[in-house]
Amino acid sequence: MDEAKGGRSAQLKHTGLRHGWTTGACATAATTAAYTALLTGDFPDPVTITLPKGQTPSFALAAESLADGRAMAGIVKDAGDDPDVTHGALIRATVRVLPRGSGVVFAAGPGVGTVTRPGLPLDVGEPAINPVPRQMMREHVALVAGRYGGTGDVEITVSVDHGEEIARSTWNPRLGILGGLSILGTTGIVVPYSCSAWIDSIRRGVDVARAAGRTHVAGCTGSTSEKTVVAEYGLPEDALLDMGDFAGAVLKYVRRHPVDRLTICGGFAKLSKLAAGHLDLHSARSQVDKGFLADLARAGGADESLAAAVSTANTGLAALQLCTAAGVPLGDLVAVAARDEAWGVLQGAPVVVDVICIDRAGVVVGRSGPR
Repeated sequence: MDEAKGGRSAQLKHTGLRHGWTTGACATAATTAAYTALLTGDFPDPVTITLPKGQTPSFALAAESLADGRAMAGIVKDAGDDPDVTHGALIRATVRVLPRGSGVVFAAGPGVGTVTRPGLPLDVGEPAINPVPRQMMREHVALVAGRYGGTGDVEITVSVDHGEEIARSTWNPRLGILGGLSILGTTGIVVPYSCSAWIDSIRRGVDVARAAGRTHVAGCTGSTSEKTVVAEYGLPEDALLDMGDFAGAVLKYVRRHPVDRLTICGGFAKLSKLAAGHLDLHSARSQVDKGFLADLARAGGADESLAAAVSTANTGLAALQLCTAAGVPLGDLVAVAARDEAWGVLQGAPVVVDVICIDRAGVVVGRSGPR
């Protein structure tokens, strides 16, 4: 994208920070190389994959082995300029062929966690390999099978060297993901994190939108929420602000440089932090307050039994699922509370604000009216 334009990629370019690759992208590349070697006897190096948005990065192999009907390939994760705890970690995928009709089966090797509590996008007992990385690996297995005459029926065991030790620096143990790290990523790309650089890019994004005559802009926590507001409102790219965790930065700058309307869109759990009064939504500086969610649920008609269950839920998503099953609109209640917090930060600026909460799949689970 031209630097004079706005939108998410222009913000990234403006920061001057180098992007990196997710653990999911690395696992996909390792899987692709390993399955190719299993079918052909040779490891592609570098190995090229296609990410969900069409980018085609190449990865050098850091480890490889082929013996006893199994192939293993390893990729060192490069997180770019993001201070990611998994930067430099060796992500391995070991592939073995299964009987025809078995499909793709995932397993957690050393250093990859296992889900032990409900409330995550994976069932209890499953390896902590998130849905988008799983889909990426399935698609690349199918491509390799089609190219080299395989059936596509394989077991993929993902492991991370020293992953259990690294995971102690993450939220995984508190979430009930035990034994190691999660394999994550929705785009395959790690957006580098720097408070000052990213806040500056948000300000620039607002300036570009205003200069283009945009009267409605959206602060989005990531690419999934960006897709949601485009689907909801048809906003052009230069009206989209990659807010990330910096809700306060968006609100304070829009307060000084108003637009007619601001939509804030993000994951339910993240926006529940805004609803509770947090302006920095990063997990290192604010957490989901289950007691606050229980109070909102009571206000929405939850009985004490349900409120107690919400207050002890494993995750914000688990709390939402409990309330949805009971007919309590916790998503809408969080959206309204977040809107009201945002409105307060705007301090009377001539800006109408509304909030949309989504789940990990991008499904709208709560919304407020404009205020």
